[in-house]
Amino acid sequence: MATIVSVIGGLTAHNRQVLSAVNTGASSLSFIGSSFIVLCYVLFTELRKFSFKLVFYLAFSDMLCSFFNIVGDPSRGFFCYAQSYSTHFFCVASFLWTTTIAFTLHRTVVRHKTDVEDLEAMFHLYVWGTSLVMTVIRSFGNDHRHFGSWCSSQMASKFVVHFITFYMPLWGAILYNGVTYLQVIRMLNNAARMAVGMSDRAYVSDTRDNMKALSRWGYYPLILIGSWAFGTINRIHDFIEPGHKIFWLSLLDVGTASLMGLFNSIAYGLNSSVRRAICERLDMFWPERLRRWLPSKFKYRNLQQESELVSLKIEDER
Repeated sequence: MATIVSVIGGLTAHNRQVLSAVNTGASSLSFIGSSFIVLCYVLFTELRKFSFKLVFYLAFSDMLCSFFNIVGDPSRGFFCYAQSYSTHFFCVASFLWTTTIAFTLHRTVVRHKTDVEDLEAMFHLYVWGTSLVMTVIRSFGNDHRHFGSWCSSQMASKFVVHFITFYMPLWGAILYNGVTYLQVIRMLNNAARMAVGMSDRAYVSDTRDNMKALSRWGYYPLILIGSWAFGTINRIHDFIEPGHKIFWLSLLDVGTASLMGLFNSIAYGLNSSVRRAICERLDMFWPERLRRWLPSKFKYRNLQQESELVSLKIEDER
């Protein structure tokens, strides 16, 4: 990720090798997970709804962020800049795409708007534009140095610039997502209580289905928190004690940050629509005698129709 190179200065050669191995392994898992979601979107036409399109953009950003994180520093010239800036750009884009997903959910469920698909161009401008601005600001006064397999941007006022260009938008996204999902869940809880009071069984059933599908979204801000909490603590520690590195904290920093793409691909991407599309293909091509070895939740007959994000709500209101 964009901040991983910040943890390796001041460490021994052995510790740097350990961090490099952890970074490569975790980033590879994230690359595989996000690439799988991208591949599903490309291969399965039934997934090309607006709701999953946002997940596709998220997975695409994670995939490229993980890729450049794995590549490291291939040379001491142009590729040094390309690797450093590209990793930062796509990492920022990744957590900004999570805010567009939260915004879409809130606008449809809480505000009852059906125009979210018309905002796709604005989403692209917001995500890619903000990521570009943060990356350009980060480049001011940079002195690119090399630590093992990584290319790092060392700045005279690196802590201030790093917090402005990375951690401020990161924790802003975490705060926005948390507040948004709480409002959505509160809205659905109120709707469920009203339905029970009116004894509207059909509406109660529909609301419970929505709550089952959406309750897990309340945990999604924890993905960003879990991925970057140790990184934030490590940056603050580096600011307070710049000459003292804590290896175990750096290890947790690198490991959790590099796994963000994997966490996102599982939470956002591996939903019932994806599992259903995969199981339909397995039913077509997978031998019957081998299907019993599949986990029960991946068997097509056991999959239940769930509301993925807000696409079904939008289609119903249209």
